[in-house]
Parts: sequence; structure tokens; C-alpha cells
Amino acid sequence: MTTKTITLGGGCFWCTEAVFDRVRGVTDVQSGYCNGFEAAQPSYQDVCEGDTGYNEVVRIQFDPAVISLADLLTIFCSIHDPTSLNRQGHDVGTQYRSGVYFSDPADEALIVQTLTGLQANFREPIVTEVEALQHYWPAEDYHQDYFLNHPNQGYCAFVVAPKVDKLSAHFGQWLKA
Repeated sequence: MTTKTITLGGGCFWCTEAVFDRVRGVTDVQSGYCNGFEAAQPSYQDVCEGDTGYNEVVRIQFDPAVISLADLLTIFCSIHDPTSLNRQGHDVGTQYRSGVYFSDPADEALIVQTLTGLQANFREPIVTEVEALQHYWPAEDYHQDYFLNHPNQGYCAFVVAPKVDKLSAHFGQWLKA
């Protein structure tokens, strides 16, 4: 099996991780931070303060023989608002910006093409930044698999769970068995 990696920022990483953990063809999802101003590893508190330039992201490893990057981006744009600048719901700040960060420069054109095609689904312009991945750091251990480990926590029950439900309702063909 050959895997590829893409890093996505769609607001709180708990939501994005919970969705992509359930997608067929996704072999690993890790919550983390990327594309900050400096290479030094930030803490969650540093990122929450909003002045590091880091974005809350998930790094997704996937099998392109099972699911394409374009399909992952379609799911991504349906579970967060790619037209909202520096916010997702009540989460506000540059650390919650919409972003697609590639490790393979050959993916950039496909990402831009896919987002351009998805624009027809939105009234407002897509503001998702597309950039090369820089300064990636895994989030602290307690953030990994957060929804799986805390499904009844308030934020998980009221914010994360509806995004997971949306995946099931609209992308059932991509759910893991």
C-alpha cells in the first residue's frame, strides 16, 4: 500500500480528526499545528493566544488507491465553512483558519482545481489558504483521539458529533466498515 499525506485546517482539530478517523482509505489522523511564524514547537496555550501564526490542523495519511485527494477535499469543505476567514462557528482567530497544506508540490494544482470546482457549492468566495506545509508539530497527547475518548464532553456532544453525523448522512459511501 502506498500512502500520501495532506494536512488540513478546518477550525478545531477535534472536529476534523473525528470526521476523518471514520473515512475509508484514511490510515492515520493526527491533530497538530502548522505554518507558524517560527519553527519552535508551540504549546496549545501558545496557539490559542493567536499570535504564533500556527493553525490547528490534522495531518491525514491516506491510501490514494481507496480515496482520492479530491474526495478528501470535498468531505473537508462540507464539514467546515471554507468561506469563513479566521473562524469556524464560535472559534475565532487565525489558529482556526481554513487551510490545505501540502507536502508534495505536485498536489498543489489538484488542490486549487478541486477548491475552484467546489466554489459552485458556496455563495461566498472560498478563502481556504493553500500553502506548502511548514513547521508541523503534533498536538499534545491529550488532543489525540479527543472525540473518541470524550464523546459526552459538551463541545464534543454539541459541535463535533453533528459534523460526524453529517459525514454519515452525506458521505456514507466513504465510511469505514
